[in-house]
Amino acid sequence: MTAGALAENVLHFARALRAAGLPVGPGAALDAIAAVEIAGVRARADFRAALAAVLVKRREHFAIFDQAFDLFWRARGLHDGMIALLSAQAEAGARPEAGQEVAKAGAARLAEAFATQRAPQRVETLVEADRRLTASDEEALRAKDFAQMSAQEIAQAARAVAALALSGDERPTRRLAPDARGARLDPRRTFRNILRAGGMATLARRGPRLRKPPIVALCDISGSMSDYSRVFLHFLHALAVRRGRVQVFLFGTRLTNVTRALRHRDVDEALALCAQEAQDWSGGTRIGACLHAFNRDWSRRALGQGATVLLFTDGLEREGVEVLGREAERLSKSCRRLIWLNPLLRFDRYEPRQRGVRAILPFVDEFRPVHDLDSVAALVAALSDAGAPRGSADPRLWLKRTG
Repeated sequence: MTAGALAENVLHFARALRAAGLPVGPGAALDAIAAVEIAGVRARADFRAALAAVLVKRREHFAIFDQAFDLFWRARGLHDGMIALLSAQAEAGARPEAGQEVAKAGAARLAEAFATQRAPQRVETLVEADRRLTASDEEALRAKDFAQMSAQEIAQAARAVAALALSGDERPTRRLAPDARGARLDPRRTFRNILRAGGMATLARRGPRLRKPPIVALCDISGSMSDYSRVFLHFLHALAVRRGRVQVFLFGTRLTNVTRALRHRDVDEALALCAQEAQDWSGGTRIGACLHAFNRDWSRRALGQGATVLLFTDGLEREGVEVLGREAERLSKSCRRLIWLNPLLRFDRYEPRQRGVRAILPFVDEFRPVHDLDSVAALVAALSDAGAPRGSADPRLWLKRTG
C-alpha cells in the first residue's frame, strides 16, 4: 500500500467514524495521518493505538472504534463483515428473544456508516449519500407511526427525538439562593458587603432556589408495546444525559430499574445494557403487580421533591384490575403529576373501554398519545410548562366516553 493510498484510507476511516457518531472532524483526520506516519504501520497494534489516540475522545467510544477498525482494516472477509452488520441493522427494530445474544452497541450505526464508505483500495471514487431530509420528507416522518417505520426511519426518528430538549422546567424550592431581584433580604451578605466597603453598601437579596424536578418513567416493554418502547427509550436517554434527575423503570412481567444503564453517554451501549438487564422484553404484562412493586420498593426514594411520573403503557391488563386501580391511585397520590402516555390514542375512534384503562384513567393528570414525533414534541412542551392548559389531554374528557 502506497503512502498516498494509506492517507486516503485513513481519511475514509475517519469519515466512517464520524458517520457512526464519533466526534471526528477534519483536523482530527489530519492528525491521525500524521500520527500514523510517526508510529509506522509495521505492527498492527501500533497502528491501532496511533489511530485510537487521536480519533477516540471518550471511553465509551472505544467499543465502536474497535468494531470499526476490525471491519475496515482487514482485506479478507470485509464484505462478509459488512453483510453481517447490515443484517444486524435490518433487525434493529426487533427485540432479542430470551437466550439470544444482544447485538453489540453501535453495530447498527457502523452498518449505516460503512454503507456509504468504501473498502480499503477497492473503490476509486467515494459516493456520499445525502441523508438530509427535505421539508416534505420531514413533515411526513413527524406524522408517521413508529410501528410503521422502517429501520432507517426509526434511526432518523431516534435522532430527532434525541434533539428535543426541555426548557423552562425549573421549579422554585423552599431553599433560598442569592437573587438580585429577590423579595427577601439577606442580612449576612448585606453586613459582609458593608464591612467590605467600610460604610454604605447595597442591600443583598435572596429568592427561592430553582431546581429541575425529578422525572420518573415507568416504561412498558411487553409485546404490544415493543414497537414504541425503543424510540421512547431514546427520548429518556436524551433526558437523562442532558437534563439529569431522570429515573427509568422497565416492566413487563417484572420491574427492572435501568437508570444506571441509561446514564451511559453512548445511546447504543445504554440500550444494549437495558436489554441485558430486562429479561422480559416483548413478553407478557402484569401492570398491577409491577406498579405494586414500584410503590412498595421505590416510591419513597424516587418520588420526592415534586416528581413527575411518565407512565408509558397501553393499559391492557386482564388480571388483577382491582389491584391495578388501587396501585394507580397510590402512585398518583405520591407524585406531583402523573402523565399517562398511551400509543393506542393514535386511533381517532379510540374509546377507553378496557377494564385496565378504566382502572387507571381516574387517577392520572394527563392522558396523552405517544406514537409519532409530533406527540413526543407535544410531551416535551407539556413537561416544559406544567401550568399550561391540558386541552385534549384532560382525562375527564376521556372519562365521559366510558359512560
